[in-house]
Amino acid sequence: STQSTGSLYFIVSSAMSAAPEVVPQTDKAPEGRGFGRGRGARGGRGGRGGRGGAQEEKEWIPCTKLGRLVKDKKIDSLEQIFLFSMPIKEYQIVDAFISEEVLKDEMLCVQQVQKSTSAGQRTRFKAFQMVGDHNGHIGIGVRVGKELAVAIKASLISAKLNIVPIRRGYWGNKIGVPHTVPMKVTGKCGSVSVRLVPAPRGTGIVASPVPTKLMQFAGISDVYTSAKGKTRTRGNFIMATFNALKKTYGFLTPDLWEETEPSRDPADEHSDFLANYAKTN
Repeated sequence: STQSTGSLYFIVSSAMSAAPEVVPQTDKAPEGRGFGRGRGARGGRGGRGGRGGAQEEKEWIPCTKLGRLVKDKKIDSLEQIFLFSMPIKEYQIVDAFISEEVLKDEMLCVQQVQKSTSAGQRTRFKAFQMVGDHNGHIGIGVRVGKELAVAIKASLISAKLNIVPIRRGYWGNKIGVPHTVPMKVTGKCGSVSVRLVPAPRGTGIVASPVPTKLMQFAGISDVYTSAKGKTRTRGNFIMATFNALKKTYGFLTPDLWEETEPSRDPADEHSDFLANYAKTN
């Protein structure tokens, strides 16, 4: 019994010496290391606004000649840009001439489009958005994005870049302000064909809801419309109406026969300013 007791004491003492040292647990994390997967202390990714916090609007730095002329107030209005067919590549140019209170925007249509890939179907969002000032200017933007918010934001910018002037006229005597389209025009997109016909004052907009909204944003109060084709395809219906409105300035009517003095292109007229701008920046 004495031998067995000695062997038992030896086994217990050996186990105690091999046991790891117990460290008391505390709520405080070791310095320089964070809880979880070792990514350091929490925080450092911005405030409540997500990564980087709330981003302030940056000052517009124009990248094109037209943008530099507009920012320096060398160009007076959008009509001067349309007169020389200068392409608008920056949406801030439109914001400089038409304030946010005047230039309204509205979402016309949001669709889900799919593409079959080897991994399955990829779904994206297609947004149609419209901007207009109810006074002869309208633009349509179409963009696709993986997320709905991205598609909506991109379509708004595209609508501002695609803004065009809309010519308005009279039905009958030229009394008061222009209220209808100046002539019969037709626009087409896909299988959809939309025809706009001048109407007497007080007629209103005789059209379905989609063209009605476009006419209101363009500033047309009286018009007859006729549509053919698959108008259930709303995207083509929107673009066909927009193409018809764009054609209003494509006709040279007798009231535009007067001789006008040609003026220099703004980029040519202010070439010295643009050259110095490139050197100073």
